[in-house]
Amino acid sequence: MQHETPLQPPLSMPLWPMQRAYAAFLFDMDGTLLDSIASANRVWSRWAEGHGLVPDSVLKVLHGVRAVETIRRLNLPDIDPEHEADRITQAEIADAEGTIALPGADAFVRALPTDRWAIVTSAPRALATVRLRAAGLPIPPVFITADDVARGKPAPDCFLLAAGILGVAAEDCLVWEDSPAGIAAAEAAGAGVVVLTATHRHRMETRHPAIADYVRLAHGQDETGALGLFMHP
Repeated sequence: MQHETPLQPPLSMPLWPMQRAYAAFLFDMDGTLLDSIASANRVWSRWAEGHGLVPDSVLKVLHGVRAVETIRRLNLPDIDPEHEADRITQAEIADAEGTIALPGADAFVRALPTDRWAIVTSAPRALATVRLRAAGLPIPPVFITADDVARGKPAPDCFLLAAGILGVAAEDCLVWEDSPAGIAAAEAAGAGVVVLTATHRHRMETRHPAIADYVRLAHGQDETGALGLFMHP
C-alpha cells in the first residue's frame, strides 16, 4: 500500500515531486551510489582486446547487468562465460583505483535507518564489497548481490528479494538506479524509481524523476516510519 501520511519537510525544503512516502529505499551500486567506471572500463577493455574485440563495443553493453550475462550476449565461440566472468571479477577486485562515492551519497545513506534501506547490485559480493570500501560507503545489513539470485537484472528477482528481507512490499519501495536494465527490473517489481545521472555520458530518456547526485537531497520519516524525500532549493 502507499503511505499517504503527509511529511513535514524542513524549512525551505519542498517535497520531492513524488508526493508520497516509501517503506524502504533500494539502491543499485555502480553509477548510483558510486562511480566505478574508470576501473570497469580498464578491466573490460583489456579483456575485450584479449579476445580480439573492439573495447568500445563491449563497454557499451556491460553496465547494469551481471558480467556473465554480458559475456553470454557476445556469443563468443569456445569460451566458458562463467570462467571468463570470474576472471573479470578478480581483475576488477585487484583494480579498484578511482572508485569514488557520488556527491552526497555517503551522508545520505548513513542517515537512513538501517532497517529501511538495502543495496541491490549486479556485481558479485566480493567485488561489491571492495568497491564500497574503496568509495568509503557503508554496507547495510541487507546487501543483495549477483551471488544471491539466479536471474539478474532486468529480472525483478533482486529487488523482490531485498524487499522481502526488509519485510516490506516491493511496490512500497523506491529503487535508485542508473541503467536501463536496473530500471526495467524495478518496474517489473512494481517499485517506484528515481534515476541517477551522474555517470551518464548521454541524456537518458526516462519517464521517472532523475537527479544528478544526492547533494540537494534530504529524507524524513512520517509517523509510520515511512521515508520521504525533500530537496534543497
